Amino acid sequence: MPHDLGHSHDHGDAKLTFAVVINIGLTVVQIVGGFLSGSLALIADAIHNLSDALSLVLAFAARKIARRDADATMTFGWNRAELVAALINLTTLILIALYLAFEAVMRLFDPPDVDGWIVVWVAGVALIVDALTAALTYRMSKDSLNIRAAFLHNLADALSSVAVIVVGTLILLYDWRLLDPLATLGISAYIIWHAARDLKPTIRILMLGAPSDQDRSAVRATLASNDKVKDVHHLHLWQIDEHRVSVEAHVVLTEADLLSAPGIVAELKQNLFRNHGIGHATIEVETVATGCSEARD
Repeated sequence: MPHDLGHSHDHGDAKLTFAVVINIGLTVVQIVGGFLSGSLALIADAIHNLSDALSLVLAFAARKIARRDADATMTFGWNRAELVAALINLTTLILIALYLAFEAVMRLFDPPDVDGWIVVWVAGVALIVDALTAALTYRMSKDSLNIRAAFLHNLADALSSVAVIVVGTLILLYDWRLLDPLATLGISAYIIWHAARDLKPTIRILMLGAPSDQDRSAVRATLASNDKVKDVHHLHLWQIDEHRVSVEAHVVLTEADLLSAPGIVAELKQNLFRNHGIGHATIEVETVATGCSEARD
């Protein structure tokens, strides 16, 4: 099993490395093509593509760091490195989209000349590269917000390339130069929508928020369902990373049941795992007389 896991990691790393190389090459081609053709949409696609390459580099580095074992400093391990990378990638993506939208609005008032042929050919090459990169990262994106952020970069860029091809074709046929900044606005809006959607769960995990698929009141009810538990308070539910959920709670027992506390706690942990899939639980036992005096929650 360890051998298979290592092979899987190596295979994924090779995919990310290849994706970085072809995206950097594409960025150069698109920027040159954008300046030669006068197309802001093509330059927008190039800048977005550069962010794709950088996001893949960041995703690759975070993926490496996340594999490090827990130590005295990082007792939960390094898995959250991928979440930090996802936050940086998604935030950067939104800022780039806002900048492109601003530039597009400026061009609406004075649409420049655009060479449609260059736009179509370069965007066609970009579409092939973006689709290939998205395919390389698709499977890995299912299990990692970090890789998903990078995958969304490429998916949005592939759709952007389609829009740029359409714009270049219409400019060739009808000289509708206004479509170039309009397409840029559309690309920007699409990027912001996708990035903002994944930004919310990333921030929630980093802020120690409760998982979206876990009901805190249901967890409390599971703990309180044991007839020897008289009260449950200071219940905290959060995600350690994308795949591990942790719960902390104080449970109140009677003085008579205090000697049975180890068995009761073991049963509570089993119920948490069985009913909610929570395998990391810290349960503090109290009695009415010795319990904490802080406000109950």
